Amino acid sequence: MKRRTICKNLAAHRFALTVFAAGLAAIALFRTLRGRQTAMQWWVETISMPIKRAVSALVDPLPFSFCELAATAAILFCLVMLARCIWQAVRMHRYRFGTWALHTAAAAVWIYAAVCALWGTQYYVPGFASQAGMTAPPLSVESLAVTADYFAQQANALADAVPRNADGSIAADKVQILEDGAANFDGVIGDYPFLQGPARRAKPAFYSKLMSAAGFTGYLCPLFGESTLNVDCPTVFLPVTVAHEISHQRGVAAEQEANFVGIRAAVSSNEALWAYSGWLFGYLHLSNAWYSADPQAASAHYRTLSASAQADMAENNAYWARWEGPARTAGETVYTGFLKGYDQELGMKSYGACVDLLVEYYYPLACGQ
Repeated sequence: MKRRTICKNLAAHRFALTVFAAGLAAIALFRTLRGRQTAMQWWVETISMPIKRAVSALVDPLPFSFCELAATAAILFCLVMLARCIWQAVRMHRYRFGTWALHTAAAAVWIYAAVCALWGTQYYVPGFASQAGMTAPPLSVESLAVTADYFAQQANALADAVPRNADGSIAADKVQILEDGAANFDGVIGDYPFLQGPARRAKPAFYSKLMSAAGFTGYLCPLFGESTLNVDCPTVFLPVTVAHEISHQRGVAAEQEANFVGIRAAVSSNEALWAYSGWLFGYLHLSNAWYSADPQAASAHYRTLSASAQADMAENNAYWARWEGPARTAGETVYTGFLKGYDQELGMKSYGACVDLLVEYYYPLACGQ
């Protein structure tokens, strides 16, 4: 009798089981084809990028993050349905929880399949460095030090040109920074025409504090092609982070390459705050790499930063220090796993791996070549 009941329930949910199985098949197809660059490039250029640009055009006029709204609605719906199933299970409808789990799993599988199709494929086409003809050759400590010093000089030159409050903190409208993102990204397109694309504005995150708790400054929603930025964290690196997310929208998938493009775009801006944000962010990564090679020299050089630049760095460090804890560790662990799932072996460490590209591009400039 029990077996007959189970079979009856499985038959009643044949459609959901079919949807779940089809989602698994779609993910398996992606994993099978991801090593074939020609197929991935055809898919990205013909299917996924046009879809993302069309959907992003629909959500772009909204003053809020549609991705946040959709995620909130989906979570609330799942919780309401879970509560309903628990109530029905208590009333002797024992298979209701299984129904909820099956339908939730089917939806989750297809969401992940969509992420693979619309974003995961991006990791398996020629990246920014390849298209730009950059090779990221091995670094020397000398080239790293010279490049870091060059970035420090540029940041120092702009630190006092940035609008500031009476206490020395940066005075800027964060929402306006998001609105100005596409215009301030355009300066890099002359060097890299393949980064052209429709202008899309970045959105302020309603859940900015939750993003801080998880260690995130921004993200690109792979399903909607929409950038959402943490507006709770200090202003100093917001412009360069916006540029980083726009580079993702323009097809730069790898984090180290998106960081490089974000820095290049920011320092190319005619606005002092944007350029300063890029130079100081680049110095942060270069000095961290330099510190790993020569802690004494890097620490001594940090003191050559202007008082304003050091204060901005200290404010940023103090902010993120407040959010250290299990939530941040969990967030970083999950995202590292996500990146490694697409063969990005450095995980979140890849954010700082832009150093090779920075030295390749800026070391000759620092040497006057």
